[in-house]
Amino acid sequence: MPVSNRSAQRSAPRSPLRVAVLADSDTRWKWGALTARRLAPGHRLTGHLLRGRATPTARQLGEVGVRADRLTEVTCAEFLADIERERYDVVVLALVGGAVQAVLHGVRALWPDPAARPVIVTGYVGVVYEKLADGLLLRHGADLVLANSRHDAQRFRAVYEGVGADAGCVTETVLPFLGGAAYEPAGSRATTVVFAVQPSVPESRADRAYLLERAAGHARLHPDREVLVKLRSRPGEHTTHLEEQPYQRLAAKVPGGLPANCRLAYGNMGEVLDGADLLVTVSSTAALESLHRGIPTAVLTDLGIREALGNHHFLGSGCLASWDQLDAGLLPQGDPEWLAAQGVAPLATTPLATTPRAAGAAAADVAEAAAADPAEAADDEDADVFAAARARLAALLELPGLPPVAPYYTLTTAPRYLPGILARHHLAADGTPLPGAAREGAEPSRLRRRLRSHLRDAARGLYRHGVQRVAPLIRRMGEL
Repeated sequence: MPVSNRSAQRSAPRSPLRVAVLADSDTRWKWGALTARRLAPGHRLTGHLLRGRATPTARQLGEVGVRADRLTEVTCAEFLADIERERYDVVVLALVGGAVQAVLHGVRALWPDPAARPVIVTGYVGVVYEKLADGLLLRHGADLVLANSRHDAQRFRAVYEGVGADAGCVTETVLPFLGGAAYEPAGSRATTVVFAVQPSVPESRADRAYLLERAAGHARLHPDREVLVKLRSRPGEHTTHLEEQPYQRLAAKVPGGLPANCRLAYGNMGEVLDGADLLVTVSSTAALESLHRGIPTAVLTDLGIREALGNHHFLGSGCLASWDQLDAGLLPQGDPEWLAAQGVAPLATTPLATTPRAAGAAAADVAEAAAADPAEAADDEDADVFAAARARLAALLELPGLPPVAPYYTLTTAPRYLPGILARHHLAADGTPLPGAAREGAEPSRLRRRLRSHLRDAARGLYRHGVQRVAPLIRRMGEL
């Protein structure tokens, strides 16, 4: 079984790794929890949801389908208190860059000297097409910064090396949720088309209405096809990105209404893709899941190929296409070289899972855990891709102590930028919690907990109303 990073326990009976995941949205919870499964098969998972506007609902968590042994909603300061108290072996930060930076400085404040602290892991939930330098430098200081492809690993190292920061933390893996059955074509024509929409791409109401009307038009043109408009969230829920113009509201205003063979759909993306013959999107990470399974995938060019849309990431993929071309019967296929560089080679060409070959007894322990839990390992077509990350994790766990985390951003390198980031998470400039940031003493009563929960839900509802109703109205008024 895997060993702890406490040297005193190396001769004691070994127990599963204790892993904590902190996430701030439904998709990041999915990435964080599945990353933990890939890195430490057989682990004990404690989940934490960072309190904020995008904290997922119970329904969203159920749709993700990844369960934790314990799941709580916390602030940054409360999470830091928990990892100090519980002494986890591994902490996975599935957060936006600023929140990652805050936790890293909090960890440094907890363990300013070499100590048996947790191994800190972070990364990205999908396609990295904007704010590359900013996001990466905010994640610097973690022991492992996971890159989802060879392409990303090269870019990440270039950014760190470009500022003189240590790039040894960058570790190539793949998206942990790639998987599912390989696509088996039913014929030369698609029968089920999935249009994977995004909360904030495109932003404008007119562009979003256009894309929905084109999906409905495709359904009318091909009555033998079923067109599913795959939505990220139900009304009243928030995701990683703000959605000012929900498709549910736009669907009610489609001229003539949606045809019978075009409908809005919810659910786990992997399950939706099980029946798909064509995936259509602007730039959703769902395109990578689809390409990995060999499903024809179209990245729309109707609105142009622009950095603001994120579809420029798919240059060279062979998947760029318009609704006109799809209406005419095009079924785009991914370019093999591009797919390999992006870490999404189709399942038919992905090497079978192999036992990690890592130095030291700790690496062997990780492999042993995978063998002991075949239910988790069986669906890991990319286990060999995670072998390097597991080996690095095992080597760190074998050490009697780890050095203090060393983020690139400090009060010397970013004296104006860093304090503001920490303050937003109620941390002082030295990473310690501000007074009152972490509640102390007895647990609040059940009535008080319920009252706080209702108040938070009401606040999120007001925020959502402002984003989806008031802000667009003010914007339109300003354009008059």
